[in-house]
Amino acid sequence: MDFGLVLQTDPPASGVVELMRRAENSGFDYGWTFDSAVLWQEPFVIYSRILEHTERLIVGPMVTNPGTRTWEVTASTFATLNDMYGNRTICGIGRGDSAMRVAGRQPNTLARLGEAIETIRDLAEGREAVVDGNPVRIPWIKNGRLPVWMAAYGPKALALTGQKADGFILQLADPFLTEWMVKAVRTAAAEAGRDPDAVTICVAAPAYVGDDLDHAREQCRWFGGMVGNHVADLVSRYGEHSGAVPEYLTAYIKERDGYDYSHHGRTGNPDTAFVPDEIVDRFCLLGPAEAHIEKLERLRALGVDQFAVYAMHDAKESTIDAYGERIIPALAG
Repeated sequence: MDFGLVLQTDPPASGVVELMRRAENSGFDYGWTFDSAVLWQEPFVIYSRILEHTERLIVGPMVTNPGTRTWEVTASTFATLNDMYGNRTICGIGRGDSAMRVAGRQPNTLARLGEAIETIRDLAEGREAVVDGNPVRIPWIKNGRLPVWMAAYGPKALALTGQKADGFILQLADPFLTEWMVKAVRTAAAEAGRDPDAVTICVAAPAYVGDDLDHAREQCRWFGGMVGNHVADLVSRYGEHSGAVPEYLTAYIKERDGYDYSHHGRTGNPDTAFVPDEIVDRFCLLGPAEAHIEKLERLRALGVDQFAVYAMHDAKESTIDAYGERIIPALAG
């Protein structure tokens, strides 16, 4: 199992770079960041510094979207970093939640997202693609490589992931839901004539190592609110009892009452009071190192290839160190 670290690009950028260096030294393989231009600093600028100050870390957004930047700009940015540092980038992509809504736009359609996945990958790897009806190829790219992993929850998005993406990003660590969603992705891949085992599975969730569970839950409760935004979209699209999405995922948002993106992804978010302890425990990894190892072994048995640690809490350094000292060695490979 590979391991990633996920950070917000809060200033100073030097702090993000240092945490990524710490992660690489602790055995992490991937360095991910949020991508929301209004809420945080521009990640692609910071990726250049991370790549400069690390040797093997693969970096990218968790997640970008097709609407914030034009597709040829996104592709060229990845390709430039790859040309400078040797194909060490990855593109996590989704419809766009905070990045689009904070700017007053709606998330992208799945049709647009599916087109963007293929176009950005083709352009970043030096192939011709059609952009707004025009054939485009970036001529200076040689031997470029850009895996594109898609974030998804709902049935149609999971199907699209299996049909077109190189990997699947699931932003929660509940084993029951992981099994259900991984099966949906792999089934869609097989039906599209692809090798279902070739789709990389990445679970991303907060991890907090320590014995004080009450404190850990309060530090990670924000995650249930963030996931709740996507769940609310699913309920509005499919209905609360449609059977298209497990009620095991949707039931907890009944008491949800709006969401203020100024607190997005942050400890102490006042819009997450509706998130019960049960959801925090199911969606996150909390407790002593042994509890993390046990849950990660369950996830690995379900086909998870990477666990990406959301470190938006008061124990970033100690969590990175605990993973490096005890957890990664127990699950590496």
